[in-house]
Parts: sequence; C-alpha cells; structure tokens
Amino acid sequence: MDYLEGLFLGVQWSDTDFENRRHFGSLILYSIFLIGVLMYHYFTGALSGMVTGNETLKFVLYLVLFLACPFICFRYYRFPIWAKIPILFVQAGKQLLLSMLILSWVRPKMTLPPGELKDALVDFLNGTLESHTLRYSESAGTFATVIGVISGGVYVVFVFIIGIAIALILPGVVFVLARLLQLGYDKVIAKFVLTEHIDR
Repeated sequence: MDYLEGLFLGVQWSDTDFENRRHFGSLILYSIFLIGVLMYHYFTGALSGMVTGNETLKFVLYLVLFLACPFICFRYYRFPIWAKIPILFVQAGKQLLLSMLILSWVRPKMTLPPGELKDALVDFLNGTLESHTLRYSESAGTFATVIGVISGGVYVVFVFIIGIAIALILPGVVFVLARLLQLGYDKVIAKFVLTEHIDR
C-alpha cells in the first residue's frame, strides 16, 4: 500500500519514502510494458483505442486530473481505507492516460508497415556493410571486405543498442518529468490555496 501511495500520490501527499529510493528498475519495467503494448498494436492492430486516436480527449482528461490532483489528494490521510482506494484508482487512471499519450505520440512516427519491416532491416544491413566496404576499398585493398564487414557490423550493433537505450529511457524520462511538474503544481496549490485546510 505504501508503494502505491508513493507511486500515485507523490511526495506531497504521501508520507512514504518512495521519492528517496531509486526506482530505475521500475522505470525500465514501465518502458518495457509500453514497448510491449506498442509492438503488440504495431503487429496486430489491436488496442487501437489505447494506442491511437482520441489524443485530444486523452490530453484533456489528463489535464483535468493533473489540475484536480491536489484537491483530490490533500485529505487522503483523513479518509478510511474504503475512501482511499478510489483516490488511488483515480491517480492510477491519470498515469494510464499519460501512458496512452506517450503511445499516441510515438505510434504515428512508426510509418513503416509491419510487412515491410524485414526487408527494410535487410536493406539497412546490406547498405551499411556495402558503404563501409567501399570506404576502405582504396586504403585496405584486399582486406577492404573484411574491414568493411567488421566496421559495418559494429556500426549496426551500435545503432541497435542506441535505439534500444532510447526506447527504454525515454518513457521513464517523460514519466519523471510529469511527476516533477505535478509535484511543483501541488506545492504551489498547497501553499497558496489549501494551506488552511492541510494539517500535515
């Protein structure tokens, strides 16, 4: 329960030490989950409502919950458990909306049809190896092919690793930035609007 409170309520409304712990692993798992959903939609077309479409509605709902967060959460610890659970569900819904917004932003940029993905990868690999081989054709002589294949292979692996790293890091960065914005907004509202109603 403490973990969920720290995750969904944030440091302003939670008395857990969630913010003082490192959650790199959790952020990576979050990114893997989003990548899994995105790839599932990419190859099957399923989950269209979650991944694509209704971006404006998703954003408006997220913005409403973002702005309403301090007013929903500031009395959280005064409530009994049966009243706390709906608040956690609302905050979880806000995070789900953020996730859907991330997916809605990324998916349109994946313009290559799934059926052409294999050919595109093969063409990229062949083109990379060929260009690297030509680069060393004059200086390396008979060893141009070997050096070109090795350097081209290293380049392909490097591009692959960078792509995976970006895919794993970017969702977590967006998640953290959204939390920081929420925390800043919550602190402002707590100080200037709700100060007389907060006893903690």
